[in-house]
Amino acid sequence: MGKQHSSLKDHTELNLREPRKFKVVMHNDDFTTMDFVVMVLSSVFHKSEAEAERIMLLIHHSGKATVGSYSLDIAASKATKAIEMARDEGFPLRITVEPE
Repeated sequence: MGKQHSSLKDHTELNLREPRKFKVVMHNDDFTTMDFVVMVLSSVFHKSEAEAERIMLLIHHSGKATVGSYSLDIAASKATKAIEMARDEGFPLRITVEPE
């Protein structure tokens, strides 16, 4: 019995690993307002006002920026919520979820 227990324990430890992470990337466009992007970064991605403004400027100047890294289900949920908020306001905000 001791040998089986040891083998099972070794097998279990080998299979434990961090879940894969996915980055949420926000893309620049010429229509979505900077204020709206800051609001989304604050409300959906829980960024401070200063961090949201810094990320918004990075998106504006670089064309896109990673706004967070999450498990797939959380990344997809946050991206969907932000896109729905943008559509409700008539903005074409583009957000992608990409593997890290």
